[in-house]
Amino acid sequence: MPAPDSGYTGTERGAAPPSEEAQRALMLKQAVASEIAKVYIGDVRTTDLLLVALLARGHVLLEGVPGIAKTTLIKTFARTLGCRFSRVQFTPDLLPADITGTYVLDLRDSTFVLRKGPIFANIVLADEINRAPAKTQSALLEAMQENQVTIEGQTQELPTPFVVLATQNPVEQEGVYLLPEAQVDRFLFKVVLGYPTYEEERRVLMTYNVPVPDVDTVLSPEDIHAMAAAAERVYIAPSLLDYIVRLVQHTRTHQAVLLGASPRASLALMRCAKALAFLHGRDHVLPDDVRSLMAPVLNHRIILSPEAELDQVSVNEVLAECLAAVPYNREA
Repeated sequence: MPAPDSGYTGTERGAAPPSEEAQRALMLKQAVASEIAKVYIGDVRTTDLLLVALLARGHVLLEGVPGIAKTTLIKTFARTLGCRFSRVQFTPDLLPADITGTYVLDLRDSTFVLRKGPIFANIVLADEINRAPAKTQSALLEAMQENQVTIEGQTQELPTPFVVLATQNPVEQEGVYLLPEAQVDRFLFKVVLGYPTYEEERRVLMTYNVPVPDVDTVLSPEDIHAMAAAAERVYIAPSLLDYIVRLVQHTRTHQAVLLGASPRASLALMRCAKALAFLHGRDHVLPDDVRSLMAPVLNHRIILSPEAELDQVSVNEVLAECLAAVPYNREA
């Protein structure tokens, strides 16, 4: 939700020109977007959100009807990172051990050894996550929150970076299960993907009418670690921290909201704003960074009242009203 006159340019701290780290981050972001565009035709802002989640050490839930290239986007994104990638196809008969792994008997020396599941990867695609029942979905909870899993009483650390990129079909589709609220809240973003425009769909046909070019690796795990650490050092003014708190707290008092966003949402909005600023080649956060991330960070953390749902009020409408009702105060 852009705002041309943000009222803040970083001058509160005497903002210096962007550092070499920030300039390199901008170049790498553009390189990743260019590689993904070879295969995926869609909104480039989705790629930005995936990179923000990567640097903010969070997870992403992509929702959309089947056939709009959610899985293609994630697989292509993973190929640009040079990280270990695994895919889990969620089905009604999938068991938690199929995700985390289990101990099996090694007949050579009669000992039990851990056969690691697909969760032991840097980028994990949880495809159609709401096709599996809650017991299986919950296998991801500890991994997403603590970067570890417990298998038969033994705690195993997961590799870093570690990001779960999950896809899900809309809940009105047949044979799907609603994700538990505790698990939904573990996702940094929820990105809702719609049908492509006429021009985008035509470009899809043109792209796949010939052999699709290979996607090159742009980043490495070492690059990701360094960029994530640099993003944490991005400056955010006290007035912007106040702005984030007031926005999140306003969701708790909105008349259409039954359950507003938690402090975890405030932390997520701050971390994501810093990562977004860094990827745009800046060493400081702008109010526009916060505003543009309001919807993807909060749209899955708010529960509307039954009356609002009957009136067909959407979460995005509520968030837009919150942005309009809470101005940025530079003097805070």
